[in-house]
Amino acid sequence: MKYTLAISSVICNTLGLFSILKHSYTTFTPHQFGQKDLIDARNESRWFYWGVGLFSCFANLLLLTGPLYMLQIYDRVLSSRSEATLVALSLVVVFLYTVMGLLDFARGRIMARVGTRFQARLDRRVFDAMLRRSAVTQDPLAAGAANDLEVIQRLMTSPVLMAFFDLPWTPIFLLGISLFHPWLGLLALSGGAILIGFALLNQLTTREAGSKTAQATFHAAQTAEHMRSEAEMIRALNMSKGAFERWQSLRNSALVNQLKTSDLSGGFTTLIKTFRLLLQSAMLGLGAYLVLQDQLTPGAMIAGSILLGRALAPIELAVGQWSLVQRGRKGWKNLSKLLSEMPPEMPRTPLPVPKARLEAQALTVFPPGEPTAALKSLNFIIPPGSAVGVIGPSGAGKSTLARTLTGVWAPAGGKIRLDGAPLDNYAPEVLGEHIGYLPQRVQLFDGSIAENIARLSPDRPAEHIIEAAKKAAAHQMILSFPNGYDTQVSAFGGQLSGGQIQRIGLARALCGDPVIVVLDEPNSNLDHKGGLALNAAIRSLKDDGKTVLIMAHRPAAIQECDLLLMLDGGHCKAFGPKDDVLKATVQNYQALAQPELAKDAT
Repeated sequence: MKYTLAISSVICNTLGLFSILKHSYTTFTPHQFGQKDLIDARNESRWFYWGVGLFSCFANLLLLTGPLYMLQIYDRVLSSRSEATLVALSLVVVFLYTVMGLLDFARGRIMARVGTRFQARLDRRVFDAMLRRSAVTQDPLAAGAANDLEVIQRLMTSPVLMAFFDLPWTPIFLLGISLFHPWLGLLALSGGAILIGFALLNQLTTREAGSKTAQATFHAAQTAEHMRSEAEMIRALNMSKGAFERWQSLRNSALVNQLKTSDLSGGFTTLIKTFRLLLQSAMLGLGAYLVLQDQLTPGAMIAGSILLGRALAPIELAVGQWSLVQRGRKGWKNLSKLLSEMPPEMPRTPLPVPKARLEAQALTVFPPGEPTAALKSLNFIIPPGSAVGVIGPSGAGKSTLARTLTGVWAPAGGKIRLDGAPLDNYAPEVLGEHIGYLPQRVQLFDGSIAENIARLSPDRPAEHIIEAAKKAAAHQMILSFPNGYDTQVSAFGGQLSGGQIQRIGLARALCGDPVIVVLDEPNSNLDHKGGLALNAAIRSLKDDGKTVLIMAHRPAAIQECDLLLMLDGGHCKAFGPKDDVLKATVQNYQALAQPELAKDAT
């Protein structure tokens, strides 16, 4: 058993699968912690691998049933013409093949459960890493993480993995042929070596083409999904032709690479199959010559040919499904990199519910992948019960501040403190309960309105959902829908208007009674009635001692603000009471302070 698995590990290492099938623990450097997560999940089932290896040992021994049966038929039954011997041998063969079938079935079921267990063990880890990575950058590594995990799971349950458990028996079977005659053994060993060489050459020649195919296919699928999400705009602006041509260009590139990969892989599969058949015929021809020379029996000639076919079958199967092996290796590599870059969140000591006091100390923030800071040495203190308008030109850093306050982007320097504690002292799921966020572009999820307001949490009490909707002045609007809070909505909004989606998004931000509420352009899609409802919600939050930050372009958005923070180029240009900041920085400050007097003021 130990010998079998050792040979399997050596062969798999040679073929590039050692990282997936190796059973020993490894010492990891800090940048390899992602690979450690994968190996730990795989090693949870290490005893099942040993069980499959044991079953494979007996199953491959039982593969000798066919050659031995033919040997006895030709050398004993036909010469003795004994029907009783034929019946006895046939019954034994039926029993042995039945046992072999049961062993094959059992190891297939075991590996199916090993693959399922592996995926279930890593689903949450990969999902969290994917979300955290996607929140800071549009990275293909994160976009394909779930698919990479599924590909590894499919590889674990595929017949090609069974072929790698059977590969250690190939040299044993080839050496066994030499027991019939040294010439037969030499032919089998040389032919087997040539087939293994073809397998290695297949890996080397299709690796680059397979990688290009996967990358091109991903870009085409990503473009198609983006265009589907923007289908309304594409049709309205008559962009269908240009959009199709762009997608078709990417799709054609993917198809060309896929065709090249298929041709290479198919060519090697055909070559190996043809050579294997030729080798079996050569085995029969050489065996017949040895029979004519009275150096071999007819039974040994047939048994050697059958044994050769059994020995080479795993190689042919592995080459035929090599594309799945390559995708599994690529998925393993991608997940290792993603999980290394996104290590698990460290546990934090639970802190009491904070007061709505927010402080920035020399806050400096670099957007992910950007060399220039979007916020530079920002300082401010916001007391509880305040509404702060964050104003400034486009690119001043308002949305960057919003993402940093919610913990999506981490500061490169300085601190943001909530009631004296740095934001990173709170676990992400706890911080999400303390800080409500309404992004500039509100996106709903497939499900009911209640589920969207509850932030997709199935445990959120109904009274909390309704209370949040009332605070957002959306309760009556929701009741006017055909099914009220149980009205189903889609990720693309369905029949809801932009203003209705934004008010539902505001209710979602207020759900859970957060102490800090960050609103990024909250009135961008609101009509006059919706704007009044938003102002009422801000007043209610201030009365409850909450703090509200409003990233604003429109004057109406800062009507309820007590303080203003003016940003320009990432620097704090002014911070203080609203009237003082407007007087110091804006010429038409009276119109901005009272937007109802000059709706067109800028």
